[in-house]
Amino acid sequence: MAKERLIVIGGNAAGMSAASQAGRHNPKLQILAFEQSPHVSYSA
Repeated sequence: MAKERLIVIGGNAAGMSAASQAGRHNPKLQILAFEQSPHVSYSA
């Protein structure tokens, strides 16, 4: 069985929020985030 993956394009607040929500919904999900700049958004 293939492992499920989520690819997030853009490390802004919306992308990281979506990745976090998806990870909580499915802990076995492999999440990859791609960001052009060296910084990603982290919320409190």
